[in-house]
Amino acid sequence: MSDAWIDSWLGAARFQRYVEECNGDRQQALNLYEWNVAAGQALMHDIAHFEVALRNSYDIVISSLWPHQTHWLLHAESPAVMPIWRTKNVRGIKRGSDVNSINRKNVDQAIAKCGDSQASPGKVIAELTFGFWRQLTTNSMEKTLWVPYLHHAFPKGTSRKEVDGQVGEVNKLRNRIAHHEPLFTPTLDPKSTHEGMMSCLQLLAPPVHNHVAQTSIFNQVLGQKP
Repeated sequence: MSDAWIDSWLGAARFQRYVEECNGDRQQALNLYEWNVAAGQALMHDIAHFEVALRNSYDIVISSLWPHQTHWLLHAESPAVMPIWRTKNVRGIKRGSDVNSINRKNVDQAIAKCGDSQASPGKVIAELTFGFWRQLTTNSMEKTLWVPYLHHAFPKGTSRKEVDGQVGEVNKLRNRIAHHEPLFTPTLDPKSTHEGMMSCLQLLAPPVHNHVAQTSIFNQVLGQKP
């Protein structure tokens, strides 16, 4: 029986990447594709728990130090929406750039989806993507978010750069899984990214880390790679 249905289903170019990985064995390539889906599902289980812990921990610590009654995401002076100007070189000419413009757009869109003036903080937090929370520890946000607020969510002496690197890698891996891409490329190390995520979670929320460690099946699935 012909297996041309696989190319019609997955797309010939997409499936070919798996065929090449399996030295031309199309059945083994299909097995590898199934493993890739299973690995992605196992990772998304752990990433989902990490994402919720991250956003709620950030919200709790910022809210505890926020000097206004209006929630920090809904306030006009929120560090998540206030312009942050940096100078960059554009074709040899120095120009000012608001590095917070994307965050502001994301927050505004989330508030609009949640009813504008009727939006509750909880709904807005749930509406914001992982990419938004990932941006809060970047270098450009150090003075406005890390120093006054977010470093309190971690043990004393925690490196912002290290946390940002770990969260950034998780975000890239999450996006790759969401687009059904292979997880076995030379430039991607899911195991290392998972380990970094768990290390970050250990600092951020130890009980959540323990729960994820007990319920995760990622390492088991990783060991089943064809």
